[in-house]
Amino acid sequence: MKFKSVAKTLGVAAAAVGMVAVSYGTALAKYPERPIQIIIPWGAGGGTDATGRMIGTILKKYVGVPVNVVNRTGGQGVVGHSAIANAKPDGYTLGVATVEIAMMHWVGLTKLTSDGYTPIGLYNVDPAGVQVSADSPWNSAQEMIDAMKANPGKFMGSGTSQGGIWHLALAGMLQAAGVDSGAAPWVPSKGAAPGLKELVAGGVSVVTCSPTEAGPLANAGKVKILAAMSDERMGAFPDVPTLKEQGIDWALGAWRSFVGPKGMPQEAIDVLVPAFAKVVKDPDFVKFMNKRGFQIVYRDPAGLKKWYKQADKDMGGVLKAVGLVK
Repeated sequence: MKFKSVAKTLGVAAAAVGMVAVSYGTALAKYPERPIQIIIPWGAGGGTDATGRMIGTILKKYVGVPVNVVNRTGGQGVVGHSAIANAKPDGYTLGVATVEIAMMHWVGLTKLTSDGYTPIGLYNVDPAGVQVSADSPWNSAQEMIDAMKANPGKFMGSGTSQGGIWHLALAGMLQAAGVDSGAAPWVPSKGAAPGLKELVAGGVSVVTCSPTEAGPLANAGKVKILAAMSDERMGAFPDVPTLKEQGIDWALGAWRSFVGPKGMPQEAIDVLVPAFAKVVKDPDFVKFMNKRGFQIVYRDPAGLKKWYKQADKDMGGVLKAVGLVK
């Protein structure tokens, strides 16, 4: 009886130790333990899709688990951005939040703002450019603006939908130069490509899309790039002056950031932030971005929060000026 009692006691003790070990092991579980998903709020084949998939490919090298990329489109970006914000905040669903997150709530598409995310890092800014046809008499952005001021309504712009990022680029530039933002009426298009086609055909006078999008036509001698709306000259277009160099204090571009839902656990943040910083500097990522003409601009979480606030302020101001705020 004594031996059985001791054995029974030892068995209970062993079981207790086992339970503690399991509990302790669970407490020390390291993030991530399973695949991560990245949501892209725009369609396959576009710049956000291409850069997001490249991030997924390289990120798995630094987090040690598979990274899957899915597209959630619709609602002018609302569907995908909402899917990221509304995902379970466990660190296993992340996404790419684009410039539209600073615009959608102003025009009444959603109440979602950048406050709905855990910022991980900014990774790309594609400044707007000022493109005119090769036979345009204008050889500087200031010459173009002077002509628009003197002849309101005569010269038209294009490059995206009404209220889209490239529309706001033109309106903001005029506003910054002290000219009515409606001096150059906007002709909506389904993107930069059809807008540029219309520019070459003589249907509009200026397209304010990314110089990267206009690059092939510029190389073919069909358009001139008068300026870039950036703080510094673009590496891919070193001969194109900035607006600021021409005395116009205005910078704007499409940008992309890496985020998670609000309320993510600190252990996930502590892994993802340094891992993402490595992705942005990874030689394969840098090579990919340079080859595609995407400008790498990195901001850490604190810097990204400031970026969001400034972008929201800028977008709100321009949207109000063009009468699109609801």
